[in-house]
Amino acid sequence: MADFELISQALQKGKADEVKELVSKALEEGNDPKEVLEESLIAGMGIIGAKFKRNEVYIPEVLIAARAMHAGMSILEPLLVAAGVKMAGKLAIGTVKGDLHDIGKNLVGMMFKGAGFNIIDLGVDVPAEKFVAAADEGADLIGLSALLTTTMTSMKGVIEALKEKGFASRVIIGGAPVTKEYADEIEAHGYAADAASAVDLGKTLLGA
Repeated sequence: MADFELISQALQKGKADEVKELVSKALEEGNDPKEVLEESLIAGMGIIGAKFKRNEVYIPEVLIAARAMHAGMSILEPLLVAAGVKMAGKLAIGTVKGDLHDIGKNLVGMMFKGAGFNIIDLGVDVPAEKFVAAADEGADLIGLSALLTTTMTSMKGVIEALKEKGFASRVIIGGAPVTKEYADEIEAHGYAADAASAVDLGKTLLGA
């Protein structure tokens, strides 16, 4: 059987080529693609996420680990789709209307992908209608990001639009000026202070 620990370690060190090579080898040895995903890539990103929360690694290390994860996923994804493997959930994420910041949003998206979620990246300056359309297309989770105090109010508009349409998507909000108190005030389902916490919250909300 494959040494999933080796793949996990290579991912944590950001060695994209090595991850790709080891994932290919694991599949050649007859390992199940879903098992390779869960026991090596998701496990490795989980460790990186936990270290990030404890300030043991920083954004650059998370980004290179995510790049290594994408290298492994490029091989696994077609096989998982062909096998009809269900992802952990679907997250639609975007920076709200009027805000062009995307580093935090991208980081959260990568961490969710690393946890086995299907990601719909709506980009920046996203109007409420786009989030509503994503919910209509089956997004289980909606992630709203804002870095400006002036654009935080757009989050409330998105939640109101989703409620008006009767969608059951769970909404997580985050960003530098955002607080748990604000999340409660606008009736978001949750607030996350960082990318790793967002993944934990998303899993909790979906009962994963």
